[in-house]
Amino acid sequence: MSTEHLSTALFRETRGPGFFRVLSGKNAAFYVDVLDELEQLTAEKPDGLAREEVIAVITDTLERHPGFEFIELEDESQDPSEASSPRDKARLLLHYLLKCHWLDEPPQRDWRKIIYFDAHGATLIQALRKIAWPDAAVFTDKLIGVCSMLADESSLSDTPWQTVENCIANVKDGLSELQSMQKSIQRFTRRQLEEETLKGNLSVVFDDYTEQMSHACYAEMVRSRLPLRLPAAVNRITKRLMSDASAFSDMQTEVLRRHPDMSAETARAMVGNTLDELITLIERVMPMADEIDRRTADFIRRSLARFRYLQDVTGERRGEVKAFFDTLNNRHAGKKITQVTQIDESFPAFRLPSASIPAGLDSLYKPPIKRPDLKQDSFDEAIEEGDREGALSDMGRALKESLSAHRANSYVKSLPGGKGICIASADLPLEGEAGFSDLISLLLHAESNGVRYRLEVDRVEQESIPPETDPLPGCSVERFTLIKK
Repeated sequence: MSTEHLSTALFRETRGPGFFRVLSGKNAAFYVDVLDELEQLTAEKPDGLAREEVIAVITDTLERHPGFEFIELEDESQDPSEASSPRDKARLLLHYLLKCHWLDEPPQRDWRKIIYFDAHGATLIQALRKIAWPDAAVFTDKLIGVCSMLADESSLSDTPWQTVENCIANVKDGLSELQSMQKSIQRFTRRQLEEETLKGNLSVVFDDYTEQMSHACYAEMVRSRLPLRLPAAVNRITKRLMSDASAFSDMQTEVLRRHPDMSAETARAMVGNTLDELITLIERVMPMADEIDRRTADFIRRSLARFRYLQDVTGERRGEVKAFFDTLNNRHAGKKITQVTQIDESFPAFRLPSASIPAGLDSLYKPPIKRPDLKQDSFDEAIEEGDREGALSDMGRALKESLSAHRANSYVKSLPGGKGICIASADLPLEGEAGFSDLISLLLHAESNGVRYRLEVDRVEQESIPPETDPLPGCSVERFTLIKK
């Protein structure tokens, strides 16, 4: 990486700090608009613009900015106050833009005056447009692709260096997407706080935010399960690439092939630094994702608070409430309302609107009268033997038919084979309603303590493949394997 300072290289390319001075100060709005229009015209006319055409654009833009001040032109040879007509002022501004190198007027062999827009200026104007009208935030499969590439043994064995380079590029793109998501949530939060109506409040939440963020990129980020994938990816880099001498040597060989003049020690250091960079980039993902979660929660909280505020202040008393808090903010700026111990008499008085019931108490709902509890007649103390046996029989039948862990263990015990035997879900014997209940108890208590079996599901091992199902009597289940303990 070059040790040259950014400012040195930047001002060398732009030929001085005056290139950026036009975008600051009181007249920044005028310069942004006129440069935007000139850049669009030069994009349509690659052969350049005539001098009179540029002056006409500057003149029209000056009319749209009546508050323009000729501060920058005070050091010019011609006094701005002597420029009486708008075209004379436009010529002065054209000369200033040429001096700051936003425009270029190379000498021609004929009498024509052709003006071109500077290439660096076009790049900066495009960046300003992107800031003013940002694209909708997206979350693609860049980061998931990094985890998949690092888990692919064939790629790491055949082309380890190319895989590392692709991973770095994808992680950088993924981090840019996360930054865009953070900025989008911040933008929605600012818009929410600026809304003055309930309609605008609900539109920001349910139309714009829900469509562009909640149901789109944020939902995709949650479904990607980055907290589970990224630690495994970092562990894969450490054990499979950095600690494996063969893989490290292959990457070093590839670097030497691309750079024949590089020494072996330098190539080895380059490989090590690149792997460290990849780990650092991956470790930056989760803090950014956590920040997105925090900003999302903050947006929801602020939206709810804003909605309640607009509900409270929208009505006849809105002006009074707003006047009170405006006065409070002006006189006690920087303080919390709990820190204001005294309120002087000049503040608007707190007043509650009078409450009345138009139709009297008859318009209110009256709850039913609670009746006193009836006395429960006592049961006969004498119990016959037949009643006792019937109750025990009902209790045993209820326990037998309950979906308990004991029932699941009993069903597993009835299956053929001893400890360690594997039985596919398609081979489970199910007979009638009792068999269906056995299956439910088997699945219900698969993760319970004390069961004498465990279930393995193919979906856990191969997440990207849709799970297969097995048809059973009266139902179908996702394919699994039962293993006796």
